[in-house]
Order: sequence, then structure tokens, then C-alpha cells
Amino acid sequence: MNKGYDERKAINGTFGTVTLEGDVVREATALKAEVGLKYLDVPMCGSLAEHKKVSGLSCNGSITMTKTNSRMAIKLSDMIKKGKTPVFTIISELDDPDAYGAERIVLKNCQFSTLTLADWTANQIGSITQNFTFTDWEYLDMIEPQ
Repeated sequence: MNKGYDERKAINGTFGTVTLEGDVVREATALKAEVGLKYLDVPMCGSLAEHKKVSGLSCNGSITMTKTNSRMAIKLSDMIKKGKTPVFTIISELDDPDAYGAERIVLKNCQFSTLTLADWTANQIGSITQNFTFTDWEYLDMIEPQ
């Protein structure tokens, strides 16, 4: 073992959990949520460098699931056909028992940007990735550096 580093503390995504509107999504195999920063240029006399100021955020994510049911179609189809905007809350939890702690993040005002109606290939386990946007997030638990 390297001094100051314990490889057993590396977090294993196998211990991740996705909760959608209070329901655990057991078929989830991956979750990604990221915040992109948008910038404005700020001119500065005496400097050739491009100086930047944050002017906005772009929050995007995706859930990948093993195809076991029609969960997404059930949750989204009727609302979309009626012209309603479906909005959800997603909680990501990563709780590897070997790690220094657990990380939980709530993603707020999630809106799925696609609805996959069918996507399959012979001789393969079905998998669906649903992309979404969100407008806010909050860490419920964080893993502190050791």
C-alpha cells in the first residue's frame, strides 16, 4: 500500500443507487450529471489574455438502465402527449462500503430531453440511456478528503 493512498478507498460505481421521484431505479447501471459553465469575455487593458466571467450554467445528465420494463414510457408518454412538461427529482447515491463515506446528490427540476420508445439488438441485453436537464442540485452527503 502506498503511504497516504489506500486503493481500497477508490469508489466503486457498483454501489451506486438512483432514486427517481422517491422510487429506487434498480435497473439503473449508470448515472451522470454535470454542470457546464458559460462565460462572458471581460476585456482588460494591459493584458493579451482572455479574461472570463461566469454568465450562466448548463446542467445536463443521463441515466443508463438495463431494459426490464417500460418505466420511462409509463412516466412520460401520457404527460407528453397531453402537452404537459414532466419535471422530476433524481437522487444519486454512491455508498461503497470500503470508501471514506457516502455521497448523495439531489438533482432538482429534472426534465427528460428524450423518450426512447424502442431500442434493441438481437443477442444483447437491452439498455436505454435517458438524457435529462436539471436546474439545481444539492449535496446531501459528501465524502471529505482524508
